[in-house]
Amino acid sequence: MTRVEAIRNHALAALDRIRWLTPLLGRLAVGLLFMSTGWGKAHDIPKVTHFFETLGIPAPGLNAVVVAYSELIGGTLLVLGLFTRLATIPLIVSMTVAILTAKLGDLHGLFDLVGFDEFTYLVVLVMIAVIGPGAASLDHLLCKKLGWRER
Repeated sequence: MTRVEAIRNHALAALDRIRWLTPLLGRLAVGLLFMSTGWGKAHDIPKVTHFFETLGIPAPGLNAVVVAYSELIGGTLLVLGLFTRLATIPLIVSMTVAILTAKLGDLHGLFDLVGFDEFTYLVVLVMIAVIGPGAASLDHLLCKKLGWRER
């Protein structure tokens, strides 16, 4: 059993050395995605407005602008790791609304829900909100510079 324990300890130590990478990868994955979708929406607000009208979303023109710039700015902040936890809030709301509107007709059970891309993004966003941006972020550097304890 000693050999198995040594291998386990070695593997855990190696994983611990790259712990900083996990929040960075999560931030980049969803951040780049939202930057891209936000950019596209911001450059075709009439199309987004029409889509929101078909979903019955109230004030579709206003909400199209809000969603477009929330995704663009929020995604950019996630990539940078700046105001990270705050940046997740409008994106979490956006993904929740997307599931409850655009995807609701396709939702017939738990397995449908976990198959939605929006649900995956929602889960990653919640994880980032809870664990924070990690060491490879501007938030980390800012806290260090200001002498604040990270949480």
